[in-house]
Amino acid sequence: MKWITREKVKVDRVACPWLIKKFIDPQAEFVFLPASTDWSTVKNGTVYDVPNCELGHHRNDVSFNSFLRKYNLTDPALVLLGEIVRAADSNPPNAHPAGEGLRWIGQGFSALGFSDREILNSEFIVYDALYAECQRRIAV
Repeated sequence: MKWITREKVKVDRVACPWLIKKFIDPQAEFVFLPASTDWSTVKNGTVYDVPNCELGHHRNDVSFNSFLRKYNLTDPALVLLGEIVRAADSNPPNAHPAGEGLRWIGQGFSALGFSDREILNSEFIVYDALYAECQRRIAV
């Protein structure tokens, strides 16, 4: 399946592809389009993390949280990871303290000048590590 979002990925648009590949669609294909795209005309895939879409930001939640809800992903470690992504990608009340570090990582990968695909390929290991740490902390 094609998953379509804005180009120039950072936190939420890296976390969502990681979540999709690991828990929703292992064969996922990601397409990155300019922010100026008329998203209502995109029909050949699932649009996410763009304005006015189901799998986007809603109230204080980010797209990662929307995916958790839609696909009924209730693993406590994923929920905790969602709080970290939310803290890194928005300014929620009572933000998780790990969010600031994740925001810095996302900005750093962007500063390296990598393409969106290179960022996904390089940064998925960061989300693997964060998820492992969330699992460890939940188990304690």
